[in-house]
Amino acid sequence: MPEWATILRLVGFAGGLGLFALAEWRAPRRPRRIRRRRRWSTNLLMPALGSLLTAFLPLLGPFTAVAAAVWAAHHDFGLIPALELSPFWATVGALVILDLAIYWQHRAFHRVGWLWRLHRVHHADPELDVTTGVRFHPVEYLLSALWKAVVVMTIGADVGAVVLFEFLLNFLSLFNHANWRLPAALDRLLRHVIVTPDFHAVHHSQEPDEHHRNFGFNLAWWDYIFGTYRAHPRQDIARMAIGLAAVPPCRAIRPGSVLALPSESPPVGE
Repeated sequence: MPEWATILRLVGFAGGLGLFALAEWRAPRRPRRIRRRRRWSTNLLMPALGSLLTAFLPLLGPFTAVAAAVWAAHHDFGLIPALELSPFWATVGALVILDLAIYWQHRAFHRVGWLWRLHRVHHADPELDVTTGVRFHPVEYLLSALWKAVVVMTIGADVGAVVLFEFLLNFLSLFNHANWRLPAALDRLLRHVIVTPDFHAVHHSQEPDEHHRNFGFNLAWWDYIFGTYRAHPRQDIARMAIGLAAVPPCRAIRPGSVLALPSESPPVGE
């Protein structure tokens, strides 16, 4: 990855983490029941391990999104170059298509049994805050990187567009997982376009018919278009049960237990 791209991603992560942690402290949406340091150490370990795992992918070929973009540009490969779009519309098209790809990736991780085992690590978090936005099993990070690389090569996305997408995906994931009370009017306005914290909170309910809804990460449109949108959970967001009922909080915040979670069969109907 180019040095400037790495710096941009780090700025997006550190800036988003600090900004939304401060927002949570100033205007929390739900009361905190577990000390941050007990959860945060585990939650932040997951992206660190995921980064280590995906760092080896460029040794095998163009299997990261940025490497795939470099390969596609070198070979003049993909849909977007063939359409000869202007740089602006090429970037917009790449951002929209990549976001759609992540929406369907997310749905697959809920529908395919072995993928759901991995994704349960994300949903097992007994509380919902900014760090939940990066709490994914390292193998899920690896599979996501491979999927994005395939999509990038297929559409021939520009390196700049891919880096911008990665920045937005990271930043907005921190935003929409934040335990932040937005003004109701602002939430109603924003959710016409992007996924807000209340929009995404439904997805972390313990109720299966709720956590299998609202799959969007960046754009809210896909849930509206494909019929997976749910406006509100049965319980008020401030009081609803978060996490997975089959995974006790004490296990959901221990690093070893979290990493081993995919080896367990989820209960029927989860």
